[in-house]
Amino acid sequence: MSETGTVPEDTAALAKSAKPAPACTMVIFGANGDLTKRLLMPALYNLSGAKLLDDQFTILGVDRDTGSDQDFQGRQRTMMESFTPDKGGEFAEKTLNQDWWSWLEQRLHYMAGDFTKPETFKALADKLGDGNAIFYLAVADRFFGTIIDQLHAAGLVKEKEGTFRRVVIEKPFGHDLQSAKDLNAHILSELDENQIYRIDHFLGKETVQNIMALRFGNGIFEPLWNRDHIDSVQITASETVGVEKRGKFYEITGALRDMVPNHMFQLLAMTTMEPPNSFDADAVRSEKAKVIEAIHPMSAADVETNVVRGQYIAGHMKEEGDVQSYTSEPDVAGDSTVETYVALKLMIDNWRWAGVPFYLRTGKRMSTRKTEIAIHFKQAPFAMFRDTPVDKMTPNVMVLHLQPHEGISVHFSAKQPGQNVVLKPVRMDFNYQDYFELKPSTGYETLIYDVLIGDPTLFNRADNIEAGWTAVQPILDAVAKGGCKIHTYAAGTNGPAAADAMLSLDGREWRKPG
Repeated sequence: MSETGTVPEDTAALAKSAKPAPACTMVIFGANGDLTKRLLMPALYNLSGAKLLDDQFTILGVDRDTGSDQDFQGRQRTMMESFTPDKGGEFAEKTLNQDWWSWLEQRLHYMAGDFTKPETFKALADKLGDGNAIFYLAVADRFFGTIIDQLHAAGLVKEKEGTFRRVVIEKPFGHDLQSAKDLNAHILSELDENQIYRIDHFLGKETVQNIMALRFGNGIFEPLWNRDHIDSVQITASETVGVEKRGKFYEITGALRDMVPNHMFQLLAMTTMEPPNSFDADAVRSEKAKVIEAIHPMSAADVETNVVRGQYIAGHMKEEGDVQSYTSEPDVAGDSTVETYVALKLMIDNWRWAGVPFYLRTGKRMSTRKTEIAIHFKQAPFAMFRDTPVDKMTPNVMVLHLQPHEGISVHFSAKQPGQNVVLKPVRMDFNYQDYFELKPSTGYETLIYDVLIGDPTLFNRADNIEAGWTAVQPILDAVAKGGCKIHTYAAGTNGPAAADAMLSLDGREWRKPG
C-alpha cells in the first residue's frame, strides 16, 4: 500500500493488464468472522487499489450479530489498520491508504440474519434485486448445504439473461470420500457446476501459478519432466505455528484432512499434470483431475509402510522459545491421537510418472515455515570420474519455493578451481523480488477477481475434489481401524524419525527445509 495514494508499479501494471470486473454485489455469509477480516477484506482493498472493481461494486455482509453499516465498516477499518507495520502488523507497507480504503468502505453494508431462516433470504432477495451477485460462504462447513438450500428456495441462484449468480465455497469440502460425494450431489442438484467456485487459496499464490508457466512456457524444462530424467519429487508444507486457538477444529480434522486432499494434491497436480490443449478452464482442470485419479490406490499394507502420522510434543522454537505439546493445547483431549504431521509416499500410474515416487509432508510446529516442491533429477553416470578425487556426484535438484519467499533454485555440480578435478555443489537462484516489485497480498486477490470475471481455472471441480478424497480414504479407513499409529516429534524439529526411516528404505532422505 502506498502512503501517498500513488498506485505501486506492480499494482498499476495489474490494472493495465486486466479490465475491471463487472458490477455486482458480493454477499459474504460470516461477515464478522476471521476469514472476512484477515483475508477477504485485505484482498478486496488491494483490488480496489488496482482499480479492478467496478464503481457499482458493493459488499453486503451477513451474520447473526446485530449491527449497522457503520458498525461493520468500523470493525473492518480497525482490523485493516492493525495489519500495518506501525501497529505491529505485516499486511501493509506503511499506513492504510485512505483513498483506497475510503472507496471500499463506502461500499460496505451489513445485514443481520440467521443463515437457517427463510426470512433472512427473503430480505436478501429484496436488497439484491435482479443484478449480478456472488455469495461467499465464509462460514463453518456445516452451513454449506443449508445456505445453498435457502439461496435456491429464495430464487437467489437463478440466473436471468445477462446476469450471473455464483457461489464461493471454502474448505473443508467434505471430511471423507462419501461426505464429499454427498456434498457435491447436494449442491449440484441446486446449482450448475459453472456457478460453483470451490476455493483453495494456495492456488492464488504467484509461484503456484508459475509452475505451469515454468513447465509449459520454457522449452528447456518440459522435455526433462518425466520418469526418464526425474528420480523423485518431494513436496513440503511445513509450519512453525501450532494449532493456536483451533483445537476443536483440529481434533475433528487433523493434518491429513486439513492439507492433503486439497493444498498438497493441488501442488502435486500442477507439478505432474499433462500439458492442457489450452489454458481454458475445463482443459486445465481436466488434466489436474486425471493425474489425481491416477494416484496408485493404497492397500492396508501400503498405508502402514507409506504413511507416517505424527504429533508434536513439547519442544523449543527459535522465535517463541519453549512451547507446549499438542495435547496441552486448549480444546485438545489429553489422550488425543490426532496427527499434526503427515508424510506420504505416492506413486502415479501413468506413462509419464511410472516408477517415480512422490513424497509429501506437512506439519505444524516444525523447524521452519516453508512450502516448496523439490524435483530430484537422476544422477549423471559416475564412470568418467572414477579415477579422480570425486567420490560421489552432487544431486541435481530444482526447488520451487512457494513461501515465505517465492522463487526457484537449481542445485548442480561445478569444478572447483585448481589442478585436480574436484566437483563442488553450487546453486543458482531466481528470486521473484529481484525481478518484480512484490507487494503484500493475501493470495485471495487473484481468486476473488477470477470469481468476479467468471474464470474457474484455479478452482476445484467436483471430480477433482472426489479424486483427492479417493486417494486418502484408505488412510482414513486404516486410522479408524486402529492402524497407522501416531509417532511423536519435538516441536522445532522436522517431524518424527519414522518419516526419515520411510525414505531411507528407498535409499533417499528428506531435503532439509530452508
